[in-house]
Amino acid sequence: MNHPSSNEKDAVQGSSAPDLEQRQGSTEHPINARPPQTIQRRLYTAACILLLLINYFLAQYDKFILSYFQTPLSTSIGLSATEYGVLSGYATGIVYALAAIPIAYIADTFGKARVWVLTVAALWWSLCVIFQSLSNNFWQILLARIGMGIGQSCVEPLSVSIISDLAGGWRDVFIGEAILYVGVYIGEAISGQIATAFTNNETGWRIALRAIGITGLVVAVVLRIVIRDVGRNAGLITDDSIYKEDGPTSHFQSAKRQVRLTLSYVVRLRSFWLLVLSASIRQLAGNVFGYYMPSYLSNTYPDKDELLSRYGIIVGVVGSVAVLTGGISTSLLWKRTQTTPLWLTGVGGMVSSLFVLLMVFSRDIADGNQNRGTSILYGTMSMAYLTAELWLGAINGLIALLLPPKHKTFGLAIWAAIQVLIYSSGPEIIGLALRGLDPGSEQYTKDSQIVLAAIITTFKG
Repeated sequence: MNHPSSNEKDAVQGSSAPDLEQRQGSTEHPINARPPQTIQRRLYTAACILLLLINYFLAQYDKFILSYFQTPLSTSIGLSATEYGVLSGYATGIVYALAAIPIAYIADTFGKARVWVLTVAALWWSLCVIFQSLSNNFWQILLARIGMGIGQSCVEPLSVSIISDLAGGWRDVFIGEAILYVGVYIGEAISGQIATAFTNNETGWRIALRAIGITGLVVAVVLRIVIRDVGRNAGLITDDSIYKEDGPTSHFQSAKRQVRLTLSYVVRLRSFWLLVLSASIRQLAGNVFGYYMPSYLSNTYPDKDELLSRYGIIVGVVGSVAVLTGGISTSLLWKRTQTTPLWLTGVGGMVSSLFVLLMVFSRDIADGNQNRGTSILYGTMSMAYLTAELWLGAINGLIALLLPPKHKTFGLAIWAAIQVLIYSSGPEIIGLALRGLDPGSEQYTKDSQIVLAAIITTFKG
């Protein structure tokens, strides 16, 4: 096998398209060449990606829905700011990181098991969402969210892995992954719309969680019926000769050896670590934004009842357009350069941080006028999302193609776990900074403004 750093240089730093095409067919191992995409296959692929998007959206919905009900949730079961930070940070974050890797290992090791594993996981986390709605104190909802974290931990790596094999050519992979990540923005957008509807109808967070849990159970069953694991297609690096066995070995010994070799490969893939650290820092800022920005803006603009609804629309529409644009741009430029995802990650983050600052201080810029402040807010927020969210589908598509095909779900789980361990610290940091303050107080809002401005702009930029 070529040393990973040389593969990395070819795959990420500018191999020409013809060279990549030749390497795709060079493997002698049972990795499929990327199949031609007939109209029938494209329609089936589109339907599968849509189902995976819906499932991913449901996972994102529950992740962010509590942020829209922070005040009533805290009042209902007596949560402090620190306890809310635990629920939105490491309560699920550590579980995500620990559970994703063994679950992904099972999915990669036992034949075409990815869809079955994803189905069982979706059933489990959907039940845990329902259990959250039944909670009456901090410890009950904490345990339910930990259970939810176990189930949701594998949703992203499994979905990215499956799509990378469902798609036809490499260029199609980036578009497929971008479509999957539309679920992030739909999740945030629909959360805002549902939160507004429930607030207007004087209903609460418990009903919202029950609805999403029941819906998740239905979607899990449909996933199992419709999606078939198509096997593994070739990636950018197809030479997996290190996985050849020297002689007959037990299944356990073979699996243990392959895990060790995959870990060794990932450790030596220098671009992987550069990318995962960059992505983690970006995700930390986004995690803080998603959990704390809605409640901060509601407190800043108390007379604007429509604010959360419009916030959700901007997130859903602009975020979706941005991530699709990033995937399509990477696809169109792929034959010319393979570094587009890197530019989208770095430059997009720096530019968006400026618009986030204007968002946070929008009412101050408007001299306290809420009408002018919201006009500034909506414009700068749109630009912040348009520049910040170009990268997500493109960078995950690139990672999927850089990993060994037979063990890419395992590699993607490592990628996701490292990010979660880093970005989950964001809500914890804010929870500690705001501890002891009443979430409905003016001082809480002022301190939130300073902390949000400092953390989001620092880590996005």
